[in-house]
Amino acid sequence: MNDMSASSVRAAGAGTGPGAGDQAPAGEVEIVPIVSLRAGESPRLNGEDRTHVARLAEAEGPLPPILVERRTMKVIDGMHRLLAASLKGQETIGVIFFDGCPDEVFLLAVEANVTHGLPLSHSDRRAAARRIIGSHPHMSDRAIGASTGLSAKTVAVVRRSTAAVPQLTSRMGRDGRIRPLNGARGRLQAAQLLAEHPGASLREVARRAGVSPATARDVRQRMERGEKPTLAGSGRAQACTAPPASGAASAPDAAVQKLLRDPSLRHSEHGRQLLRLLQVNNAAGAQDWSGMVVAVPPHCTAIIGQIARHYAQLWQGFAQELDQRAVILDPGGSLLADGQD
Repeated sequence: MNDMSASSVRAAGAGTGPGAGDQAPAGEVEIVPIVSLRAGESPRLNGEDRTHVARLAEAEGPLPPILVERRTMKVIDGMHRLLAASLKGQETIGVIFFDGCPDEVFLLAVEANVTHGLPLSHSDRRAAARRIIGSHPHMSDRAIGASTGLSAKTVAVVRRSTAAVPQLTSRMGRDGRIRPLNGARGRLQAAQLLAEHPGASLREVARRAGVSPATARDVRQRMERGEKPTLAGSGRAQACTAPPASGAASAPDAAVQKLLRDPSLRHSEHGRQLLRLLQVNNAAGAQDWSGMVVAVPPHCTAIIGQIARHYAQLWQGFAQELDQRAVILDPGGSLLADGQD
């Protein structure tokens, strides 16, 4: 079984199938049931494009495989292809698995959507850059720009406007090399090393000062001419949708009673657990919440409020996952609903 690394996915070649520009990452393709897949964290602020999904569904022949995180079964790249396959009535789809941390997965998803397929909007790319700056602060503006399809200048503007970004003394460039942010600091350190060790090689001075050998050579030549080791201006300061309400939402008691009679839920352990939770919450919904608020003693208000928010977040996350699953399993219904806006 061949799991993909980030570098191998980024180096993948273009696919030749009818993917409307979509790219097939290199690696072993596995066929998995569509119902086992989950929507990943997309860099698209407005979600998937229904017109692009319909266009892909009309294409004859198989679409390129999609990229999926093995641990969570969430789609990293290829959500449009997945929806198109489901719209065509397919029950399975070709998948290439990837293993990595969540931040690496998101970075890979952005890079994949920048280099092929339906292009990300400018707002999508700026939002992605803002998140990558937070998760990969060591990456240079140029490296983040290459990953998001933005210029280094735009990334620098986004970085300055992003709060709580760690203040680093160096960043990693596109070539993987670490370079100091403040060139003056490295030059001053190189000058000090040259003064203390005049016989040291330029490569050794560069390594210890965190500068390039060319910079170390320039510092030595400036010192020999009696000039300052720093460049003019090099010491300047561094800038630092929720779905529409349904009948079930307005009449939960009737909806819960109907679910309690559904054999597909009653005949599985997870289904029975869900029904028990729905019953408890349905009973709670009929309670006098105002009366219960008054009944909470002062020393318990904070902790009960935290517990309530915690469970509310769990249910909200559960509802969002169900919404995403509904789109995957019935993209035709989703497209029809969108077309009625």
